[in-house]
Amino acid sequence: MKTYPFSALLSRMKYITRWSLMRSTRAESLSEHTADTALLAHTLCLIGQKCTATGKSLRPDVVATAALYHDAPEILTGDLPTPVKYKNDALRTAYKAVEHEGARVMASLQPAELQAETQAWLTGSLLNDAERKIVKAADRLSALIKCMEERQSGSHEFEAAEAQQLAALHEMHCPEAEYFIEHMLPCFAQNLDELTRGRF
Repeated sequence: MKTYPFSALLSRMKYITRWSLMRSTRAESLSEHTADTALLAHTLCLIGQKCTATGKSLRPDVVATAALYHDAPEILTGDLPTPVKYKNDALRTAYKAVEHEGARVMASLQPAELQAETQAWLTGSLLNDAERKIVKAADRLSALIKCMEERQSGSHEFEAAEAQQLAALHEMHCPEAEYFIEHMLPCFAQNLDELTRGRF
């Protein structure tokens, strides 16, 4: 009997720890980050459609699904620290090639009938440019929120990373992300009582 290990391999995202060069108060798995990014990407699409009127070409369901796969090749490559990954164009290009090859290898672990579509999800090729930007913004927002959580837990380790992520988001000139930063991000500093008081 032929077996296909793709889904079992995906489930191993929970064993990959992000922020490997940072001292964290709480470890974050790739699985957690992926789920957060998908939820944020879906919200950004809805903001674009309903709040900023900039998201006519955004497909929330497609974007959220693509976000679930956006870091899956890291199961094979590991989470390369950002200072290394983006140090220069040569490293960035080489890492992109490694990720693309990882996506191809992972897709090959599906039945033949599923491989082309799986690879399209893994590489994000199903997305248009506006949707790719949304996934990237959601990815950065997830990182920013992690940095904020660490600072609020008393760690100074993530302060520079928090400033860098916020600056990078502003540099994207993404109206949906700016709306989120203004209207939703402050809530991440609130405790459960503050988040729910008078709302139930």
